[in-house]
Amino acid sequence: MGGHDPIADGTVLIKDKKILAIGNQHTLPSWSANRSIDACGNCVMPGFVNSHTHIASNVLLRGLNEDAKLFEWLKHMWKLKQNFDPEILYWASLAGLIEMVKAGTTCFNEHFDAYAVAPQIQALETLPLRATLGHGFADRGLYASITNASWKTLDSFADEVDAHHLSQEGRLHLALSPHATYSCGEKMWRLSRQVANQLGISIHTHLAEGVQELSYVGEQYGTTPTQWLASLGVLGPDVTLAHCTKLNAEDIRLLADTGAKVAHCPISNAKLCSGTMPIKEMLAAGVHIGLATDGPASHNTLDMFQEMKFAAIIHKNNNTDPELLPLRQMLEMATHQSAIAMHRPETGSLDVGKAADLIVVDIQRMHTAPVYDPEAALVYSSRADDVRYTIVDGTVLMDNGTVLGVDELTVMTELRQRALKLKRDSL
Repeated sequence: MGGHDPIADGTVLIKDKKILAIGNQHTLPSWSANRSIDACGNCVMPGFVNSHTHIASNVLLRGLNEDAKLFEWLKHMWKLKQNFDPEILYWASLAGLIEMVKAGTTCFNEHFDAYAVAPQIQALETLPLRATLGHGFADRGLYASITNASWKTLDSFADEVDAHHLSQEGRLHLALSPHATYSCGEKMWRLSRQVANQLGISIHTHLAEGVQELSYVGEQYGTTPTQWLASLGVLGPDVTLAHCTKLNAEDIRLLADTGAKVAHCPISNAKLCSGTMPIKEMLAAGVHIGLATDGPASHNTLDMFQEMKFAAIIHKNNNTDPELLPLRQMLEMATHQSAIAMHRPETGSLDVGKAADLIVVDIQRMHTAPVYDPEAALVYSSRADDVRYTIVDGTVLMDNGTVLGVDELTVMTELRQRALKLKRDSL
């Protein structure tokens, strides 16, 4: 990825968490290693980068309140979120990390809406993926009950940054995550921008996700959600905007001009009938777009293979353009472009000096055979369970299908018991 052509019979050398060399095995200088992984017949590629998701909360909400409209769904989910405790969030976080490791995701952009961040930081010490954790803020609407906590955290966010930003050997970043235009007022948006500038951290939010958001902002401010944030000075190259299904031509121009990044969540958007992002117009305007799963409650898995396939198909169909979003562009969007969209340029491609975040995918499977084109196999035929190895920072997290350092059965048992009790007590 990163604009490079595939390498046949390739070798990747890793040293001290970085990619030391990459090239055809017959042209690389002689080398020796503590360990070699034979990936013959497989694809070695950058790990997937999930540029917008909700891990802990949505693992607990997966399969609840299906077949519902977006805002009805959000209200239903809020009943459970208000009863989360650190223990259940830890097990849910660990379960989500396991799912991502098994599906080949090595880096993710978490948006916390109104629940504790610390349990996921703890889980990342056990299963060390690369992550940006966005602290959620809101002061009105559905999330009005967290107003005081939001202001308190915003006012003291420098302490959070000192404690956790660039921790876990640099893999862990923090971000500010004001929830949305319908749940945060002008003062909170302006303070979020001020704090982000002062601390040099990114902003990660939801934007233009549905018609109700358009109606709310239009009635309150006489404009669109995108134009309102632009008028507040919020948009910029350090911002990640999730969804963006409801954009007009002026909105798209503002995103391109400000350099704001977009995380595209096509399966979640389709499932909740939030609309389809105008990706053809956005790409033509120069808007930077990464791929994302959203959460397991609105997508139901953390599988980026599914996301690539669905994104390519739905946009080809909606634009009556079979040449839109070709194979390599989809692979780029799920890796290199997603890394840029979540402000983690150290990952997302196999380049000398970049973080050794990579996966080995077995494409010699019955559901991929006969494999005329490895890129076609990856985008349209491969599945999460085709991933054999997942490596982050040069450390093998999944070794030939086995996730190291965790007992999956224990995690699943703890999660299920606590989740079923949460549902009984909350609904």
